Amino acid sequence: MEQKDESYYIERILDGETEYFSVFLDRYSRPLYTLVVQIVGCPEDAEELLQDIFLKAFRNLNRYKGECRFSTWIYRIAYNAAISATRKKKQEFLYIEENTINNVPDEMADNVLAPAETEEQLERLEMAIDQLSGEEKALITLFYYEEKSMEEIGEVLKLSISNVKVRLHRTRKKICVLMNNK
Repeated sequence: MEQKDESYYIERILDGETEYFSVFLDRYSRPLYTLVVQIVGCPEDAEELLQDIFLKAFRNLNRYKGECRFSTWIYRIAYNAAISATRKKKQEFLYIEENTINNVPDEMADNVLAPAETEEQLERLEMAIDQLSGEEKALITLFYYEEKSMEEIGEVLKLSISNVKVRLHRTRKKICVLMNNK
């Protein structure tokens, strides 16, 4: 959906034709659910959060000024809601020594998320991703699953493009460490 199309629907919704919000529900339910479930880890919690996210977006639609893409705006709402939910549950994330992460060869990190060759590799990858922090899970989800650009990920997470690149690279290295500790 182009930004022009989204602007049209936003105007209609703000003019009282609220049924047009279903366009956004249809368009963003699946990708936002993917992001949220990766961060919170529980499908039931993710579904509940998704309802809250869409309600918040609907109630605050008049605050969307078009300074960024609508998708970026709603992803930001989803990311904040998911991170808040994980903070409330006080989930503990695994700490790994800086030297351990820095010692992972770049080539190994760059290939860690390539398609798994065996079921065991896939299981180890999923277990490693489960141990990441909410922000790290969001980075992996937005880049690999949702195929968002570095720029859009930066807007959603409020990071510079270079910071997104560095954190994504470090997260891949962290996944390597976690996979090899299994």
